[in-house]
Amino acid sequence: MKNFKSYIVVVLMLVFSGCSNDLESINYDEINPSIFPSSEADIQAIVASAYYPLRGSYGNGIHTTSENGLMFMLDATTEILQGPYGVQQEASLHSYKATSTAFTRFYDVFYNKISGMTLSIDRIQSSNVNELIKKQAIAEIKCARGLLAYELFDLYGPLVVAPLDVLKNPLKEEPLARLSNAEMVSFIENDLKDAATDLKAPGETAYGRFSSGMARMILIRLYLHEKRWAEVEEQAAAIMAMNYYGLEENYVGLWDIKAPVDSKEVIWAVPADYAGTSENQWQLMVLPANYPGRGGYGTIQSSWTFYDSFEATDIRKNALIAEFTGTDGVTYNRANPANYMQLGPIPLKIDPDAARTTALTTVDIIVYRYADVLLSRAEAIANKTGTPTQEAIDLVNIVRRRAKISEIQLADYATLSKFNDMILLERSHEYWCENGQYRSDLIRHGKFTEHALALNGAASQSAPYKALFPFSLDRISEGKGKFIQNPGYN
Repeated sequence: MKNFKSYIVVVLMLVFSGCSNDLESINYDEINPSIFPSSEADIQAIVASAYYPLRGSYGNGIHTTSENGLMFMLDATTEILQGPYGVQQEASLHSYKATSTAFTRFYDVFYNKISGMTLSIDRIQSSNVNELIKKQAIAEIKCARGLLAYELFDLYGPLVVAPLDVLKNPLKEEPLARLSNAEMVSFIENDLKDAATDLKAPGETAYGRFSSGMARMILIRLYLHEKRWAEVEEQAAAIMAMNYYGLEENYVGLWDIKAPVDSKEVIWAVPADYAGTSENQWQLMVLPANYPGRGGYGTIQSSWTFYDSFEATDIRKNALIAEFTGTDGVTYNRANPANYMQLGPIPLKIDPDAARTTALTTVDIIVYRYADVLLSRAEAIANKTGTPTQEAIDLVNIVRRRAKISEIQLADYATLSKFNDMILLERSHEYWCENGQYRSDLIRHGKFTEHALALNGAASQSAPYKALFPFSLDRISEGKGKFIQNPGYN
């Protein structure tokens, strides 16, 4: 189930040793390129290293469910999550700036992992290992590189992507400029197209590993970002044509203590464990200390605005806990929120795992699901021609039926504006507290600043330029005039 974890111990020694702030270099005390990799085990160790920064880990896993992770911080820039203090409040108020390390850290911590993956691909290509093993390994690493590059591109815009010849000469100082938008998109697209071609089909892929379906799912996200509607529809159709994926009848059960290893809805999930190899901290983040069973720190809440946007019978609303009786015997709710629910309900989403003996949980971190394919295809169909169709409505209704809410009618969403408002709301209800993509959805439809101002009023410091996060001053300085800060942060 979690078969890539056995390789994690060797990751830092073999692949990520010797990295600097700028480039991923080879430490010849640890790796001799003339003899490593020389076996299938060596190749698998390198592949495991590509998954390493994508896991859930407070210090260096981009999918951690803490404030160091994408989901937490990105949903906190929308009405899905609100922070009463700290960096989460910065996110909610859009008050981040170039000195806000909680927002610049995603680039600073993870951008050189792209360089590490580039070197890994080169090492594998130059090895004498079986060609089929090499092909599969390179496909997994390209999918990992495409995913990480997309996630950082979504946060910051175009990145610095060091070419291989520069990476092979780490002692030569060579400041690099950020790619153009077209170059950045092409870099990600090429990786993911290659991966989609060479990765195994989802039914042949071990849980927690990348499949051809996952590569196409990230392509959908990239094409949505660029509003390339025909290609969104093409990739969604290709995933549907695999005849593998489908919606689970039990939506809530996807986040049960028992991992959804056999689910046909999960496109990619990060397995979690108590050992901290890949950890899920969500109960620790959202549950108040006096929550029955085992509580947490109560660092983040949802908003009442978001809670009120659901239909009454929507089962996706059930994990937004609007009332609880604490261990102190007091019942807390909107009328009596104390410091636990003053901004909104508790956004638990996953099983409380009340019997857990640590702050962590083994509930896995689901990042992408098949429901996203359906709603993305619906959005693409409507926006490609500018006219909503019955096909688009039917796709949305597949998701709504599972949520136990009424089906919508084309006559009520006949204009593109009404349809897009509906699809945005539907996406927020379906994917809240999963991968933080609702922020990108709002940006795509020009609603990011509008929603932030409506949520926080005069306290909000939102502005159109806040759609991108700032780079740190260190990165700007190291760029020696070639690395240009995002507008608005100078």
